[in-house]
Amino acid sequence: MNNYNFNKCDFIQNDITNLFDSYAGYIRGNMFPDLYNTYKINKPFEIVPMNKQAEDLTYINALCFAINDLNLYLDIFPNNKEIANLFKQYEEEKEEALKNYEKNYGPICIDNAVNKNNEWEWIKNPWPWENK
Repeated sequence: MNNYNFNKCDFIQNDITNLFDSYAGYIRGNMFPDLYNTYKINKPFEIVPMNKQAEDLTYINALCFAINDLNLYLDIFPNNKEIANLFKQYEEEKEEALKNYEKNYGPICIDNAVNKNNEWEWIKNPWPWENK
């Protein structure tokens, strides 16, 4: 399928049902199928996490990508309520996923690395090579 829309500045996405989900957008580098240019990659590389922690981290990364891509779209079309609502939904999902990840594996973001007792949390967890 030829897609010559990727350089058009007048692209407007009005239907969020036509967007990739966060993971599909993440592995393609684009949430918008109408703007997706396969270039030389007809089938994107599927990420296969090695364990539950890697699976959770992949999920967080996919949500972060979706949030950033939708943010770029909203910079150009700030009045698109459907995309703004989807952006907010992904933000909420990401915050919940971060809480669950940090509860299970320790801090992932530097702004959550100091606990309420002003102790540096990084040193309390095993280093990645110490995990079994």
